[in-house]
Amino acid sequence: MSTVDGRGSLTRSIVLLTSAVAAVAVLLTGLFAWQTIRTNAEAQERDQLSRQAEVLARTPPLASWMLDRQQRIAGPEDIKLAIVRPSGEIDGPAAVAVDAASREALLAGDSVSTTARLDGDDVLLEGAPTLVGGGLVLTQPMGAVDQATNRMRGSLVLPLILGLTGAALAGALLARRLARPLVTAARTAHRLSEGARGVTVPAEGPAEVAELAGALNTLDTALTHSENRQRDFLLSVSHEIRTPLTTARGYAEALADEVITGEEVPEAGRILRTEIERLEHFVGDLLALARLEADDFRLDIVEVDLDALVAETATAWSARCARHEVDFRVERPERPVLITTDGFRVRQLLDGLAENALRVTPAGQPVVLALRADGPGALLEVRDGGPGLTDDDIEVAFVRGALTDRYRGVRPVGSGLGLAIAHRLAGRLGGTITARGGAPEGGAWFIVRLPPYPGAPYTPLTNA
Repeated sequence: MSTVDGRGSLTRSIVLLTSAVAAVAVLLTGLFAWQTIRTNAEAQERDQLSRQAEVLARTPPLASWMLDRQQRIAGPEDIKLAIVRPSGEIDGPAAVAVDAASREALLAGDSVSTTARLDGDDVLLEGAPTLVGGGLVLTQPMGAVDQATNRMRGSLVLPLILGLTGAALAGALLARRLARPLVTAARTAHRLSEGARGVTVPAEGPAEVAELAGALNTLDTALTHSENRQRDFLLSVSHEIRTPLTTARGYAEALADEVITGEEVPEAGRILRTEIERLEHFVGDLLALARLEADDFRLDIVEVDLDALVAETATAWSARCARHEVDFRVERPERPVLITTDGFRVRQLLDGLAENALRVTPAGQPVVLALRADGPGALLEVRDGGPGLTDDDIEVAFVRGALTDRYRGVRPVGSGLGLAIAHRLAGRLGGTITARGGAPEGGAWFIVRLPPYPGAPYTPLTNA
């Protein structure tokens, strides 16, 4: 596992921390046990010595025999005996260790447990009263306690070492469990920053780590959604730019070839200016996206005369259709049809539908652009004399690329964006767009209904 900016890894830090905590715990436990072992060892030796004294006190013949023979009853443990007579006289090798207080207690019938001095050494002294009065005393050098203590302390070292080792291993396992999902999350974050998408982090480990994984997965989804929207928008604008470019190029070539002369020149110049202004508007959309101001089409809502807008659109498309020997027709009321909307986006929508119609309409067949007032709103139509749409086509007409994939190699197709953009624009303007087959001209029939202003509900009057 690597380190970042010279910092230690999380695994190493957790191992060191758990090992340090374990070492402190083992040290404190060891110190407490070290002291307790001494006390326990002394208590065990005293208990054993006391039981031996009680046994001898209840068997005077055995005690007298041991005293007369002056033998050690425990050999290497060097246990010595003293007898306190009922008269107060003390006999035996351990007589010097029995002080006045111990003698009086035994004469009074009480047991004695204390520490004394014998032959210059500290000894354990345990005494028990006898059945005939007086008492019996046994002494044992304190060295026996030290030996027992050392044996018990020696047996403590291995468990402490094993405990410390186990704590270090547990710390390593804990560190791995905590660090592994964090490292995975960090790697995923780096991949996201490098542009990778569709990567997920498994939600494992403690709740906080799982929450981090969930946050990264949510971020990946949000980035994918945002980038897809921006990509779609760029594709849409790029697709839409081609229409005014094609119109401008056609008029420019006509001017260069002197096809347009005399009184037609000002009108051609006006159309060129209009198309260039539309290009500037599209460039403005791209700049807005670049500044992260929007990832969708911006609307500029004003009062618009759709009749004048349709007349302007017809002027541009009649020339394009003529170059393809397609009969372009316009149907409009030739009186103001006023609604509050974005005229630029309405023109963009009509251009998309007209381009789609022109692409599939063979020479000699018509393309129709129609406008009618429809109650408080308006109805726009684009009809063509092309191959039309089947019921299956109508179901997917506005799905990006669906008709393109279906008819590639069968009929002229575009990028698959035009109808999808038209549907998107109609929705942005608060209207609807529907597709039909069997237009009066024999081909496809697209109907756009626009409200009097975006978001306004109304009931269409025209059963188109």
